[in-house]
Amino acid sequence: MPPNAPTPYTAKDALHASHAVSAHTTPRSSQRRRAGPPLHEPFDIAPADYIAGLAKGLGVLSAFDVSRQRLNATQTAQRVGLTRAAARRYLLTLQSLGYLDGDGTQFWLTPKVLQFSGHYLASAQLPRAAQPILDELSLHTGGACSVVVADGAEVVIVARGRDRLRDAAARLAPSLEWPNQAQRDQSLAQAHARSIMATAQGLHLGARLPLHATSTGQVLMASWPAAQLAQWLKQYTLSSLTPYTLTKPAELKQRLAQVRSSGWACASQEHELGVQALAVPVQHANGEVVGALNVVLSVAPHEAITPAQQQASVAQWLPWLQVAAQRMRALV
Repeated sequence: MPPNAPTPYTAKDALHASHAVSAHTTPRSSQRRRAGPPLHEPFDIAPADYIAGLAKGLGVLSAFDVSRQRLNATQTAQRVGLTRAAARRYLLTLQSLGYLDGDGTQFWLTPKVLQFSGHYLASAQLPRAAQPILDELSLHTGGACSVVVADGAEVVIVARGRDRLRDAAARLAPSLEWPNQAQRDQSLAQAHARSIMATAQGLHLGARLPLHATSTGQVLMASWPAAQLAQWLKQYTLSSLTPYTLTKPAELKQRLAQVRSSGWACASQEHELGVQALAVPVQHANGEVVGALNVVLSVAPHEAITPAQQQASVAQWLPWLQVAAQRMRALV
């Protein structure tokens, strides 16, 4: 094990964490600093200090996504709110700077835009602190685990347990303690299949998922003051993604109250059929929730999860997540 690496997880650690959910994962209101706005909007500044051209250029870059991988000037103008002539100038400028490529009519992003995410991941404290702990968590459990932060109506994955090959898992010490027998009996083939499943779902660094329909999003929202939640609900629609998605504000508020009380969230097929996820908050030492940690599990699609099945998933995975989140707390 490399120097300064996290110490191995043990059943004793997990059991200790399971008896301290409220103490370690649910901050008291008196301990929590006022959370920032859910949407990273510009601060109010003097008009003379605001560079509209920069804002429009960033808007052009943001116009590209999975549904619009290539755009022409007309499409860009419509998406950003520019004239076609202005959109064309922005596109050509960004192409000359290397952030876009094109064929004379259509434009698309280049790998150079990854510089922005790379600089964030290299400089932000949470991803750097979470990564080695996530790697160890994935190594010991085979789970598809991630850390996310909130951004507008979505959560963004900023750290993810790296996939491990079967031979790496086979090198685990025989004396490693597991939380329960079910975890010990889990085959490497199952862990590998779950890893493939998670990759197929697009759960990569930078992936964005709906805040209201994910376990991590619900954990983050549960930490917000009432005024911030009310503002968010006015600004965004609770879109229906599956038959299990919470689409009514009253239902969501009830769920968030449960999360606030228990210190964890479990979302079963609310974002995608066949997917269940369990999450806990990641806190700063002062109690402020700065992110959320989760594990993604597969379930039978088109079948409602029974309370007994959810309880089994929670019993198996919650202690692991609590230990990892507590260790992150000492570093963020």
